[in-house]
Amino acid sequence: MGYPRRAVLRLALVLGGGLALALAFASAALGQTTQLLPNVTYRDDVQFTPHGPVAIRVVTGPRPTGLYRLEPALSNETLTGRETVTSMERRLDTQGTAVGINADYFSFKDGHPSGILVRDGALVSPPNAGRSSLGISADGTLDVQRVKLRGSWQGLVARRTLNGFNAPPGANGISLFTSDWGASTPRLPGSFAVVLSPFPTAIPDTDLVGAVADSEEGAPVDLARGTAVLVARGSAAKALAAEAPLGANVTIRLTLEPDWTGIADAVGGGPVLVSNGRPVFSANEGFTTSQLVPRAPRSAVGQLPDGRLLLVAIDGRQQGYSVGMTNFELAQTMMRLGAVRAMALDTGGSTTLAFEGTLLNRPSDGRERPIATALMLVYSGVYAPPLKVPVVSPNGDGIDDSQQLSFKIVRPSTTTVTLEAPDGSTALQETGLRGPGIYHVAFPPPPTPQPAGSKRTARPAPAEGRWKLSVSATDDQSQVSTATRRFWVNSTIGFLRVAPRTLLLPPRGRDLGIRWTQTRAARVRVQVETPQGILLRTVAQTTYPAGTVSVVWNGIRKDGRPAYGGLYKVVVTAQNGMGSVSLEQPLRIRRVAGPKK
Repeated sequence: MGYPRRAVLRLALVLGGGLALALAFASAALGQTTQLLPNVTYRDDVQFTPHGPVAIRVVTGPRPTGLYRLEPALSNETLTGRETVTSMERRLDTQGTAVGINADYFSFKDGHPSGILVRDGALVSPPNAGRSSLGISADGTLDVQRVKLRGSWQGLVARRTLNGFNAPPGANGISLFTSDWGASTPRLPGSFAVVLSPFPTAIPDTDLVGAVADSEEGAPVDLARGTAVLVARGSAAKALAAEAPLGANVTIRLTLEPDWTGIADAVGGGPVLVSNGRPVFSANEGFTTSQLVPRAPRSAVGQLPDGRLLLVAIDGRQQGYSVGMTNFELAQTMMRLGAVRAMALDTGGSTTLAFEGTLLNRPSDGRERPIATALMLVYSGVYAPPLKVPVVSPNGDGIDDSQQLSFKIVRPSTTTVTLEAPDGSTALQETGLRGPGIYHVAFPPPPTPQPAGSKRTARPAPAEGRWKLSVSATDDQSQVSTATRRFWVNSTIGFLRVAPRTLLLPPRGRDLGIRWTQTRAARVRVQVETPQGILLRTVAQTTYPAGTVSVVWNGIRKDGRPAYGGLYKVVVTAQNGMGSVSLEQPLRIRRVAGPKK
C-alpha cells in the first residue's frame, strides 16, 4: 500500500499551467471563514429550515477597484457555445487569480446569453428589456437596472431601425453581427448581408462607421476581428441592398436606455433581489412562477454599504443535504448578509461557485454545467498558492520530506521574496524585476555561498518550527501587493506502520499493531477513522517520550461493538512545542466468523 500520508487540511485547487494544489473546503467545519485572497474570504454554512437543510456558500470581496475587478467572462470568447466556470477560470489564469460565479441565463440550443453583456465598455450582447441587468461602474459600484437597446443604421439614404444586435433578424428585420457572435453569421435562407470593414468596437451611444467591403446572399458570412456584418431579411434586405452598395459608408448607432454612461462592464440575469437595503418580494420581471417559487439552487451578486461584494451560491434539489431556496428567500438572505443592492443570476443546475478552477459548491446536476457567462472577481496582485504540505517532516520516511513554494504575478513587477526561519532570521531574500508567470522558491533554502576552494558540505536540514514565505510586488502600474504563506517544519513523528494492513475481524475482535518513531516527547493521539474523518475509536491519548512507540487496537468501536467491514484509516497526531503533525495509514477491515486468536 506504500507509505502513509499526512492527515492535513487540504483544498483541491488547480492553477493554470497544470500546477495542482490540494486544499479541502469540504474538510473545514461549517461556518468557518477561509481566506482565498487578500481581502477575499469564503464561508460555507448551513441553515436548518422546516423544509430541510440549506447549504449557503458566500464569497465576500472588496470594492472592485485597483488590484480587484469584477468582470464578466464569456464562454470560449464567443456568444455561441458553452463552457464551465472552472474552465473559464483556468483559461483566464494569466489575467489574475479569480473567484467566479455563474451569471446570465442562456439558450440551451446555441449557448447565447439571454441578456446584456458589456466588456470594457463594448456591447457584446443586447439587454433583455423585461429583466434586470447588472452594471459595474469604473469606481466599483453595482447598478441594477432594466435596460433596453435601440439601434439604427444609415447608408446612402435616411436613418433606419436596426432590429437586432448579435441575434438573428425576424422575417423583415435587420441585425448587426460582430465577431463576438462566433466564426460566422447564422445561415438564413433568403437573407442579404453586407460586410463592414474595418469596423470599430461596438461602444454604445457613439457613431460606428464602417465601409461596405463585400456582400453575400443566403450563406453564412465570416466574422473576422475588426469587421461586422449586417444581415437583413424580407423588405429590410431590399433596403440594405439598395442603400449599402460596395464602398459606401454605413453608420451604426447603438443606444442603451436609460443612459448607462460610466458603466464599464455589465451582465444580464435578474430579478432584482434587494433595493435600498430592502428585499424585493415581486419585481414584476419577465420570469415565470416556476422559475421563482420552487426551492431550487440559486445564485446572486450583491454589494454592501461600504462597497464590498457578495457572491452567493445556494445549493439545492439534494434532499438531506440542501433543498434550496425560493427567489424571495434568496432576497431575504442577501438582505441578512448586509446587501443594499443585489440581483439574482441563473438558477438550478447552472449554480456554480468556484475559485482558481475548483468548485466551492455542489451543483445539483451532480457535475458542473457548461454555461454562457460568469462573473469573475479577479485579483491582479501577487498570489502565493496554498501550500501543498502545511507541515514538512524531513525525517527520511518519504512523507512530506520537502516543501513546494511558489508565487504568481500577472504583470511585470519588481518583487522581493523573503523566507524567514523560525528564529526570525532571514534564510533567503531575493529582489528583482520579473515578467508574468509562476516562480518557485527553493526549500530548504540553498546554503550560504562558501569561499572558493572551501570544502563542500552537505545541505543542513531546515530548522524545526514555523517558517514564513513573504512576497511583495510593485507592478508596472505602481500597484503594490503582498502574499504570505506560513508552514511548519516538524519531524516529531515518522515511519508509521500498521499491521496487518487487512484486519480479519472475528466477532470478538482481533489485535491491530500500530507503530511509529518519535524524535522528541509529545502528546500523541491515535485514532481509527472512516475515510471521511468520522471517529471510530480513540486508541490512545497520552504523552510518549522519544523512541519507537507501539500501541494495539482490538478492532472494537467506541460503543463496544466490533467494527464493520470496510475501508478506514489510522491517524496518529503529535502535539508539542514544534506544533502539531499527523500521519495516517489506510486500513481495510473484513468481518469473518470465528473466535478471537
